[in-house]
Amino acid sequence: MTTPVLVAFDLDDTLAPSKGVIDPRIAEQLRALLRTVDVAIISGGNEAQFRSQVVARLGDADAAALARLHLLPTCGTRYLRHDGTDFVPVYAHDLSDEEKRAALTALREEAERLGLWEADPWGEILEDRGSQITFSALGQRAPREAKHDWDPTGAKRAALRDAVAARLPGLEVRSGGSTSIDITRAGIDKAFGMTQLAAHTGIPLTDMLFYGDRLDEGGNDYPVLAIGVPSVAVDGWEDTADKLDELLRSL
Repeated sequence: MTTPVLVAFDLDDTLAPSKGVIDPRIAEQLRALLRTVDVAIISGGNEAQFRSQVVARLGDADAAALARLHLLPTCGTRYLRHDGTDFVPVYAHDLSDEEKRAALTALREEAERLGLWEADPWGEILEDRGSQITFSALGQRAPREAKHDWDPTGAKRAALRDAVAARLPGLEVRSGGSTSIDITRAGIDKAFGMTQLAAHTGIPLTDMLFYGDRLDEGGNDYPVLAIGVPSVAVDGWEDTADKLDELLRSL
């Protein structure tokens, strides 16, 4: 493709280790990108994770650079832009109290029925992220190694996703990270978020470039590829950093 106008990223296992902060090398690369192009981050993580994992690590990035940074937490159900002082919502598609209760109940009951409810997790298993309900099988603070070993084939997540989806026909139920299930309003996934990003910025999808670690069919980054956004598959943040070095030389 020609030089992208906007470069977008998944967060966990693409820009940073799962639930971890970005490395100083990635932080410097993001600052370099923001001097030239717009940058977007879209992930199932909540707003607080975006702020702690990325924004707090950008150091001396000025307001002009931050104005080119687009944050789309909870798979694009929220969209934040910098107003010169802080990141503020452009929109938020929050679930109703009734939808949240139904999602939380279905996740717990079906996980217990399938034998997937962990008795001694690392932190909370269920999280209300406002616009998204997230199930983390081993808990929110589970170590990366344990998470990757829990469901290497994706069969556990697929079984739980299908069981929960059957109970929530009005909501979107999908596999998230290596141990997670995400629930949002129907029709909302990363493709929705990227389409909204194009609508709000006026930047065509074909002028964007997306980096993600789960671009395989069925992965939670695949919807971005499926709508025609040029995409680069990566295997961890170190691979992303190596590939960003190549991109930055071409800008």
